[in-house]
Amino acid sequence: MALTPRLEIRQSQSLALTPQLMQSIKLLQLSHLEINNFVEEELLRNPLLERDENTQQIEQASSAGQINSEQDNLGQEIPDQDSPVIADLVDTGNQMSSASEIAKDMGTDAASLYPEQVGQDSISATSGTGGTPSLTSGAEYGDIEQYVAAKITLSEHLSEQVCLLVDEPAERLIARNLIDNLDDKGYLATDCETIAEQLGTTIEHVETVLQKVQKSEPAGIFARDLRECLALQLADQDRLDPMIGALLDNLDLVAKSDFTTLKNKIGASDEDLGDMLEEIRALNPRPGRAFDGSSMQAVVPDVYIRPGPDGGWLLELNSEVLPRVLVNRTYYSSVSKRTRDKKEKAFLVDCLQNANWLTKSLDQRAQTILKVATEIARMQDGFLLHGVTHLKPMTLKNVADAIEMHESTVSRITTNKYIATPRGLFEMKYFFTTALGSSSGENEHSSESVRHLIKQLIDAEKVEKILSDDKIAEILAKTHQIEVARRTIAKYREGLNIPSSVVRRRQKRSELSGF
Repeated sequence: MALTPRLEIRQSQSLALTPQLMQSIKLLQLSHLEINNFVEEELLRNPLLERDENTQQIEQASSAGQINSEQDNLGQEIPDQDSPVIADLVDTGNQMSSASEIAKDMGTDAASLYPEQVGQDSISATSGTGGTPSLTSGAEYGDIEQYVAAKITLSEHLSEQVCLLVDEPAERLIARNLIDNLDDKGYLATDCETIAEQLGTTIEHVETVLQKVQKSEPAGIFARDLRECLALQLADQDRLDPMIGALLDNLDLVAKSDFTTLKNKIGASDEDLGDMLEEIRALNPRPGRAFDGSSMQAVVPDVYIRPGPDGGWLLELNSEVLPRVLVNRTYYSSVSKRTRDKKEKAFLVDCLQNANWLTKSLDQRAQTILKVATEIARMQDGFLLHGVTHLKPMTLKNVADAIEMHESTVSRITTNKYIATPRGLFEMKYFFTTALGSSSGENEHSSESVRHLIKQLIDAEKVEKILSDDKIAEILAKTHQIEVARRTIAKYREGLNIPSSVVRRRQKRSELSGF
């Protein structure tokens, strides 16, 4: 059969994702901080977008104390700005002299005359006339956050000390490289051989510089492992004797709480071992964390769930984290009438389409969050009433079928979103757990509730009756009718950072013996 070119007509269906549709899908999984940053960029780029100023002004007035409650205003009459009372106050304030002028007339200084007013004149001079802040000028005092000193970083802190510890330029270059290779904990993340190869020097030269910079503060910095970090701190305290050095060589036994083997290995008595363990526990295994410059961000809920008056639940979107934007169609109409350039008209049409798309996408995002949160509250009513032991197994498909959306949409909308409930603040994904079978054949149990039960059983165990994984599985089957395998118990226990029964027995015995 000869291969010849030909024309054919075929009919098929396909889904084309436009850039705006892809952006709308991306908006679903953004947190409130990311969505607000995105809206800020759009406000700068699109002249047809503007904030909802009415809501913004109310929020600002409330936070500034400009709106008083009815109880505060009861029986009070606020005078008008043009009333004689206000005018008299303004005239009196303008005629008053500053603290420095009064002190000068009396032949002394302001610190002696008004010690509580020191530093106030300099602020007043910039905020009003005559050295006194005017009641009608509306001048703003400086933001105190602008004067907060920048937090020094670990690299800056060590660079200042290197100049005192290292003299030669070549060694300072090595020291600079060592500082750059520190991780967040303050440990040296690269071996000396690699650094020597990069800088074209010998390993001995790098180790010599390393020993010098290890004398920096905080003690324990530039360590290559935990043992060296603790040893440097003990040496700084002049407490690194041979016995405690032998203990540092056997930190694995300390982690296992195998103190009997440890005592025999290092030749220490119970009293000596207890003293050494107390010294080690007082050390800092992560000396670099003191200079961690990352600021902690408070988790803000996207949805509030509160008990309703009829015994149900009231759901409310957190309006403080929802961006409010409007499309200025009046401005678009006035500008489009006056422009004649095709490029300018095309730009305006594009801005209008993007503005309409953004407002619609933000509204759909808010409605989808509320739909998913409503379904979570309906399915997890037992959890909201009684706690984690009544948490039901729930999947993305359960919620997606209930609200008639795709699972991927539910997955995106529950990413980085939080719900404030009477039981605490939880991420939406917390409520999606796998199901474990019940021996009674009735309701299945959530894996999260099983983890909670395992932790409760282990916390309540005594030293003479440590529960093994098999025993925990047996208790869950008999008491709670939960069929779970031993290996599943072990997996959940390790996920909770709970050691094995052997290690727990050693730990409890060591606590009783004082270690």
